[in-house]
Amino acid sequence: MPPKQHKPKAATKPAAPSKRNRSSGTALPPNWPPHLPYLTAPRLSSVLAAPIPSTAAAPALSALNLHAPTPPSTPSPLVRIRRIDDPSHPAHGQHGLFAARNLPARSWILDYLGRYHAAEESDPASDYDISLDRESGVAVDAQSMGNEGRFVNDYRGVPGKERPNVEFETRRVGGKAGADGQLRMGIWVLSKDIKKGQELLVSYGKGFWDGRKAE
Repeated sequence: MPPKQHKPKAATKPAAPSKRNRSSGTALPPNWPPHLPYLTAPRLSSVLAAPIPSTAAAPALSALNLHAPTPPSTPSPLVRIRRIDDPSHPAHGQHGLFAARNLPARSWILDYLGRYHAAEESDPASDYDISLDRESGVAVDAQSMGNEGRFVNDYRGVPGKERPNVEFETRRVGGKAGADGQLRMGIWVLSKDIKKGQELLVSYGKGFWDGRKAE
């Protein structure tokens, strides 16, 4: 799995959800913050949207196939965004991501969508930025736009949870049999089935929490 940069954390309490994405007309998932754009595909930064320059990093960047056509996604029927009311939960009063049905072990759940950006465009204040590809320096930031994936919480401190039940892992979307498709960061079930109603919990990594302690 690619190394992480800053990791996503639970978003603050969203206002009452709107029914449609104003920019695309796409239906919004329940409890989606209406002030944030809901993405159905990654949004490329100005650097990545431009033609790839002839540099040493060009082959690695080209291999990501960022401009490859992909089908738009829709709100996932597999997950639900829910407010966390348990006062012992580290994200109490905020929101988390929960299974809307039973999820089989090792299965793909949804992609972590956001703004694809180059290393020099990173926002050091973002807690939603994860590395997509180390060699090219491309990362995905869901701080100001994204999909349901931005609500996945860390397992640490959650009552009764000693380990994560999902993980971040890349996958290819579009292309011929997916081999030359666009690189995305997916959220996958780990080695045990997840039952309907359980919270999806990932490991943000030791680096994330070390950074928070320093702050």
